[in-house]
Amino acid sequence: MTATGGLDTALRAHSTDHAWQVAATVTDPEIPVLTIEDLGVLRTVEVADDGAVHVELTPTYSGCPAMDAMRDDVVLALTHAGYDEVRVDLVLAPAWTTDWMTDAGKQKLRRYGIQAPTGLAAARGAGPVRVQLAVKCPRCDSLDTREIARFGSTSCKALYECRACLEPFDYFKVI
Repeated sequence: MTATGGLDTALRAHSTDHAWQVAATVTDPEIPVLTIEDLGVLRTVEVADDGAVHVELTPTYSGCPAMDAMRDDVVLALTHAGYDEVRVDLVLAPAWTTDWMTDAGKQKLRRYGIQAPTGLAAARGAGPVRVQLAVKCPRCDSLDTREIARFGSTSCKALYECRACLEPFDYFKVI
């Protein structure tokens, strides 16, 4: 602490890194193998001079029912780590995209039995429409799959079936 009671710059930077690490341990309540950092939902973590923590989360879509639980879990994790004042805001712009998911997160999804999004959302735009021809089964790697329902266990996933191993699986849609 400085003589004025605030955190000095080096201490605040260390504290911000620590606060990020703590917040990054929070998992998605719908996909518990993913952290909010893996998912790309954790956008910013800042520690103010007075030690208050401000976190910004971007929901995967504006009606995501998991955001209340994520916000509460971030507050709880940071409070347990010793931060007395924590504020978590939901930020809608820029809109979340599957491009923000980490490669580690995509691998965790696959091991969990959910096919990670394929392709880049950023590649969409003017010009030809890209059509995905097949979704690979996360269990047996077969491309002989079919979509059963456009919406799976959550709105951001579609339900597929593998014709080779006959297992159903979720596909995390490119958004």
